[in-house]
Amino acid sequence: MLKAGVLGAGHLGKIHLRLLQQSEKYELVGFYDPFTENAQKVADEFGYKLFDSVEALIDAVEVVDIVTPTLSHFDCAKQAIEKGKHIFIEKPITNTVLEAEAIRTLASQHHVRGQVGHVERFNPAFMAVKDLIDTPMFIETHRLAEFNPRGTDVPVVLDLMIHDIDIILSVVKSKVKSVHASGVSVISETPDIANARIEFENGCVANLTASRISMKNMRKSRFFQRDAYISVNFLEKKSEVVRMKDVPENPDEFAMILQNAEGVKKQIYYDNPEVVANNAILDELESFADAIKNNTTPIVSLRQGTEALRVAHQIIDCF
Repeated sequence: MLKAGVLGAGHLGKIHLRLLQQSEKYELVGFYDPFTENAQKVADEFGYKLFDSVEALIDAVEVVDIVTPTLSHFDCAKQAIEKGKHIFIEKPITNTVLEAEAIRTLASQHHVRGQVGHVERFNPAFMAVKDLIDTPMFIETHRLAEFNPRGTDVPVVLDLMIHDIDIILSVVKSKVKSVHASGVSVISETPDIANARIEFENGCVANLTASRISMKNMRKSRFFQRDAYISVNFLEKKSEVVRMKDVPENPDEFAMILQNAEGVKKQIYYDNPEVVANNAILDELESFADAIKNNTTPIVSLRQGTEALRVAHQIIDCF
């Protein structure tokens, strides 16, 4: 079991503490949080060991789980890496791309592994279809949330849209060609609603919408590719695959058949892949343990976390 410690005991930090304690791949050593009153309350309620400094916690573990506000990610990661500790770091990887690049360089120099907490990669609805998403040419995503003051210290792009940016970059095997976007601040000092269009060198276009001032929650993505349409509902954990294939010689009388202007006929097939229930946060943490043990690249690498942040900042720069 890998000795792990958590930096940050806020809403998400408490979830990580609970899951690390449950995991058979980690030994939870303890946590540190600078807000003394909250930290002591968490320690008293759950019995986790509370360290009195970041340095003391880092010295006591092999893996540092960084679940602090984004502005402190770089400093926490730097301290951990320089002491030879592996890091799991919540998304976004850091506040700036320069910081992210520095973290990648440090991790390489000190031969440690790092994974970024883009948890939607482990959403069972996405996992059920990710291998079917092959050369998508148009992608549309909607990530809408009801207003919550937590997270409004960063633009909605870094708060919500970055999840979809990471998913898109993981399935489009091409470089970003151009980015266009617009954003509006309604309640916060930074944009609360944003729309972005990402064009890739291979011709794929992705249209992303994110809002944190909606009347209802929605997390949906749709992928269009040659002869197939794939829909992923991240919130309801459902997937749908619609395929078009050549019409068989003797189609079923109830078959749905389309014919284009050239007279080519295609039959439509509907499929709802089996979605296997999971705990996505536990899975991402345990996949990182496997990467450390097996000396393999983590599923969401520091490089991928950096690229997602880079595109996010290209979008923000359009505002």
